[in-house]
Amino acid sequence: MSLTKVSPSLFATSNNITSVTVGGSANTISLTFDGSGVITSATNNAVSVANTAITGNIISSQIASVSGSVITANTIANSAIQTGAVENYMSAAGLGFGMRNRIINGQMVLDQRNAGASVTPTNLSYNLDRWACLLTQSSKFTVQQNAGAVTPPVGFSKYLGATSSSAYSIVAGDRFGIYQNIESFNGADLAWGTANAKSITISFQVYSSLTGTFSGNLRTGSGTDYSYVFTYSIPVANTWTTISVTIAGPTVGTWASDNSTFVSVNFSLGVGSTYSTTAGSWTAGNYWGNSSAVSVVGTNGATFYITGVQLEKGSTATSFDYRSYGAELALCQRYYSALPDTGAQNGLGAGVCLNTSNFYFVAVYPVPMRTAPSFTSTGTFQVIVTTGYTPSSVTLSAAGTTSAALVAAISGPVAASGGFIRGGGSACSLNFSAEL
Repeated sequence: MSLTKVSPSLFATSNNITSVTVGGSANTISLTFDGSGVITSATNNAVSVANTAITGNIISSQIASVSGSVITANTIANSAIQTGAVENYMSAAGLGFGMRNRIINGQMVLDQRNAGASVTPTNLSYNLDRWACLLTQSSKFTVQQNAGAVTPPVGFSKYLGATSSSAYSIVAGDRFGIYQNIESFNGADLAWGTANAKSITISFQVYSSLTGTFSGNLRTGSGTDYSYVFTYSIPVANTWTTISVTIAGPTVGTWASDNSTFVSVNFSLGVGSTYSTTAGSWTAGNYWGNSSAVSVVGTNGATFYITGVQLEKGSTATSFDYRSYGAELALCQRYYSALPDTGAQNGLGAGVCLNTSNFYFVAVYPVPMRTAPSFTSTGTFQVIVTTGYTPSSVTLSAAGTTSAALVAAISGPVAASGGFIRGGGSACSLNFSAEL
């Protein structure tokens, strides 16, 4: 027999019924009533429910759903929450858990150096912010933000595109790829090189004119070389494909915990046998891919586009860890800062003429840099003292992690005159690099 409807008056105080218990010791439900017959709490062996809170243990097999504003218990069983569920919910709600993604500029939105222009990279040169190119033969591919102007995958507006410039036949000692070095401060919590090494998951969106098995690798940033080669499949040409690769943390190797390179993450465009090994395990040595994988540089005009690159702790790929544009820019500026004048002749730094041929000035970086940077300049500048002077050169005098002293070579000003430096009327930039 079951009760489907009970009048509240039955449990009124006048009837001397304030609680009811139904069932045996293994499945007991207890109801408590106030003086008007309203149920104030319901309790079984595992769950206590009050009007405004849930207390006690919650076992997933006994509860189909939970609604309400307050859960006061500390004991939601682990099995009740799927791996990644909380992370995905927080991401969808625009919330986060700090810097979940260890890759910087993984959505490829920042290109301080080239502003979206196509470049033919040299070995170890940087293109989009934080991304560099590895190549043992010159002029085999070009790199450009949004190369080919294809529609990016849903949720992204930019991608890094590599395009093969010839049909090159790889030899044993060749390596071609696009990589990012992760700073050790951003990876020390993974405890790599110890018995407590944490697993990581790499996920990304990839698009290519070629199909088949592609490869990539992780490699130590210091000490004895250890490498992990991974492979992934692009089954359909010219279609964005979501890839996820989980890698067990290495218990071997030397992994720094300072401002040097922790690990290098590389996406291979082709590799020779010298730098090739079997995928799927950490191996002593310097390996950059698998020589049986697709060689992008082996097909003239072949394309390889990538975005949404994420490296996170754990064995599950969660949704992409979006950061604000300003936050992502600041992360990039730790490694490369361009102080530009786009032609508006805004001031770039104030200083003084210590003599009649040199104007000394200070440039302050937007954020502290990883280490004292190197310096280059592009474009034409103008020094304003009592009149305008066009410097024949701008060179670095001294650099720290927050600012740099520079010298503009000019002729004719009065010594001890104060002034400032600006653009000469067209685009120019003071560039500071502290890349890994």
